[in-house]
Amino acid sequence: MDDHISTLHDVFAATARRHPELPAVELSASSISYAELERAAEALAESITAAHGRVRSVALLAARSGVAYAGYLAALRLGAQVVPLNLKYPPRRNTAICELADVDVIIADASGQQWLEHCPSGTRPARPVLPLTDEALLTAVPDESLPPSSAGPDDIAYLLFTSGSTGRPKGVPIRHRNVLAFLAHTVPRYEVGPGCRMSHTFDLTFDLSVFDLFVTWGGGATLVVPEAAELLSSVDYAVNRRLTHWFSVPSAVSAAAGLGALPGGRVPGLRYSVFCGEQFTYAQAEAWSGFASESVVENIYGPTELTLACAEFRLPKERGDWPETVNDTVPIGAVYPGLEYVVTDEGELCVRGPQRFDGYLDPRDNINRFLGLDDQAGLDGRAGHDDQAGDALSEAYYYRTGDRVRREDDGTLVHLGRLDNQVKIRGYRVELGEFEALLRRHPGVREAVVVPVRHRDATELMACYTGEPAREAELRRTLAAGLPVHLVPHVFLRVESMPLNPNGKIDRAIVAKLVAEQAKLTRP
Repeated sequence: MDDHISTLHDVFAATARRHPELPAVELSASSISYAELERAAEALAESITAAHGRVRSVALLAARSGVAYAGYLAALRLGAQVVPLNLKYPPRRNTAICELADVDVIIADASGQQWLEHCPSGTRPARPVLPLTDEALLTAVPDESLPPSSAGPDDIAYLLFTSGSTGRPKGVPIRHRNVLAFLAHTVPRYEVGPGCRMSHTFDLTFDLSVFDLFVTWGGGATLVVPEAAELLSSVDYAVNRRLTHWFSVPSAVSAAAGLGALPGGRVPGLRYSVFCGEQFTYAQAEAWSGFASESVVENIYGPTELTLACAEFRLPKERGDWPETVNDTVPIGAVYPGLEYVVTDEGELCVRGPQRFDGYLDPRDNINRFLGLDDQAGLDGRAGHDDQAGDALSEAYYYRTGDRVRREDDGTLVHLGRLDNQVKIRGYRVELGEFEALLRRHPGVREAVVVPVRHRDATELMACYTGEPAREAELRRTLAAGLPVHLVPHVFLRVESMPLNPNGKIDRAIVAKLVAEQAKLTRP
């Protein structure tokens, strides 16, 4: 990044100066140039200041609209943290987020205003709301009354919330410098520049949406915003909107394949296809590579706390050159340059460096999430104790991802699953990912999820799959070829499509409920 760029707003503003006439955002029926979006954001920032004075935290109750993107930039222009809310979330969760983030004002587009109108009594966030429409915002003219932004690289750019183990939302503050480090690596890697047309599959509450927005705007490309119907058909979206860059969760591939919508070679203009958010199976990679035969296909990995992604693996062009993995998933490859990692004896990946966040909004959530390193003895066990409940965490600490990896002889990392996906069944420790890989090898099975379920007085493995219907005896034989008989799942549930959470990932909790219900029906 240029020396004068110290915030995400600077990233956009620098591109707007270079390419004011280029389209920054393409909606279904119109496009917004960089100059137009910058004017709208400046005018909105002025309006917020006039109505509410200095603000430190701005919530966005908006999705895939000019208001959403101008609102994001306006908050950054004011040096405030952006707090995205989700129209799919229940009111109580959005209200809780507003309280935890100490939100000063909520920017709402037309869909956000409708959401607010339908909030049950007593559940609406108790914060001032600035209602806006694209038409009004994009015709506003700033009066240039705002002083230069005082925001710097150490300020918080956005605050996202994940589902904590306690049941309350867990706040993850990400600073400008964390994102700038990510962009410095990513924008040139994917050759993003004027003329590129970028996908936008992620909601703003998912940190991967920051890739959509700022990798696009950092390179002077166009964010191609899908309509709701287009999100249901990723293939048509990529083809009809002439995308050059695709970025999504791997489940989008399975959804398209399930509809029989991945014929070979349909998008010769697609140059890069990047997947993140969950394990990327070789079956999914093969299906997408056939559909986008000219595209580079890459798997990236990283938790929100490490700013979008921290590791990458680019698939070789020829299928025969793809490395074998124990669970038939694409490796996560190598950690980004500038980051450091260690793998604990338990196989947990721990990472530090400029993309590592500085700790959770609630310092109590830092307990057991970081590892210290002793100069002589290696992992020293200090981290995770009460001394980590302070506001500042030393850069020397590694973030504990909670993910198990395997390091191959060449240094390539393979993601094996969450630490809690290694379960003990009848005294044996088993990797659910290996079970799922075996099940996917059965002819006609597309996706497979294996979960531990408490049934009667024991924990058993049960499986859920998509694809062609298969006899349970055949599925058991497939698994028995690679597993001890007593570990083969007893319940197999076929579904048309896997249940997904709001971020588009497979929802294992719902899968567990579905197979548990199936067990009750078939094995009273």
